[in-house]
Amino acid sequence: MTTGKVSGFVALLGRPNVGKSTLLNRILGQRIAIVTPKPQTTRDRVAGIHTDDRGQIIFLDSPGIHKPKKALNAYMVRTAERIALESDIVLHLVDDRSPREGEEEKMVRGIIENVTVPRMLVLNKCDRIPEETILKRLQEAMESGIYKEVFPISAQSGRGVDHLVDTLFKKLPEGPLYYSADDLTDLPMRFIAKEIIREKLFHKLSNELPYSIAVTIEEYKEDAADGITRIRAEICVERDSQKGIVIGKKGSMLKDIGTAARIELEKETGAKVFLELFVKVERDWTRSETHLERLGYV
Repeated sequence: MTTGKVSGFVALLGRPNVGKSTLLNRILGQRIAIVTPKPQTTRDRVAGIHTDDRGQIIFLDSPGIHKPKKALNAYMVRTAERIALESDIVLHLVDDRSPREGEEEKMVRGIIENVTVPRMLVLNKCDRIPEETILKRLQEAMESGIYKEVFPISAQSGRGVDHLVDTLFKKLPEGPLYYSADDLTDLPMRFIAKEIIREKLFHKLSNELPYSIAVTIEEYKEDAADGITRIRAEICVERDSQKGIVIGKKGSMLKDIGTAARIELEKETGAKVFLELFVKVERDWTRSETHLERLGYV
C-alpha cells in the first residue's frame, strides 16, 4: 500500500561562504548548523530533517569546497564529495560572486558534473544582485545543460526558499519517513555541543586562529538527580602561542568563550549546564591524518 508521501536526501554543495548552513537553518526554522562570517566553518556532514504532510527531506549540509592545503582541508573536501554521492538531488549553491571566479568554483563544478542524480542551481543572496544580472546568470546556467532547474533565493530573508522546498517535494520519489516527524537532525547532543563551542571560538578569535582549533567532548553527562548537564571539552590548538591567546589574560578569553557557549547550550538542552573547557597543544594536528582520526575527523 502506498503512503503518498515522498522522502529523500538533498545535498547542499558549494564553495565556502555561499550560505549553505544559513539556508539549512532557514528551511528548518531553527539553528542546526553553526554559522559564522568566516569561510570553512562547516567541517562535517550536518543533516537537517524537514518533515511535513508531504513527506520528509533530509538536507545534508557540507563543508565548503576549496583547494586543500592541509589534511584537515582534504578531509572536508572528501566529506563534501561523499555527500554528493549519497544524495537523491544535489543543490549547487552560488552567490553574488562571479560563477567563473577562482579555483574553488571549478572544483565544485567538477564534483557536480560527476553525479548522476538531478542537479539544481541555487543563486543565493539574490537581494544583492541586480535583477537583470540574476536573469542572465539563470539563463546561462540552464543553457549549460548541467542543471534541471534554477532558483534565485535569499537564505537570509527567506525569499524564494518556500518555492525551492515545494519543488524538491515534487521531484523526490515516494518513500518512507527515515526519521521521526519531530526530529530536526540526526546529530547527537555531544556533536551539537562541540559545534556550539567551536562556533563561539570562531566568533571570539580573529584572523586564522579558529582554523587551527578543534574541539572534543571528553564528557557529556545528564544528571537526572539535580537536572544539570555536565560537559567537559578540550580545545586543541597547534602552537603554545595559540594556547595563550585562547586562554587570554588571566583566563579572560576562555571564560568569555565558555560563558557564551554555556548560554547557547542551555537553550539547546533546556537544562542548566556546567561547562568545563581545557586547552591543549597538538602540534600541527591539521596536517596529520593520525591526529585528525584521533580528533574525530574520519
